[in-house]
Amino acid sequence: MRISIAADKCMGHGRCYSVAGDVLSDDEEGFVAERGRTLEVPEGLAAQAEEAADACPEGAITILDA
Repeated sequence: MRISIAADKCMGHGRCYSVAGDVLSDDEEGFVAERGRTLEVPEGLAAQAEEAADACPEGAITILDA
């Protein structure tokens, strides 16, 4: 599974890395550190990635392939 995080949509609520701490992290400003990137979700962490996408109020996280 891959996810993409749109930098222009991310507002720094922190809900994504709060529910998916094994997949995402925060930067020094409180934004998801992986914003603006597409990344491969590690094996066994797909549920966390999906929860992160669901938690984002701006819809900044897109699941590219499940």
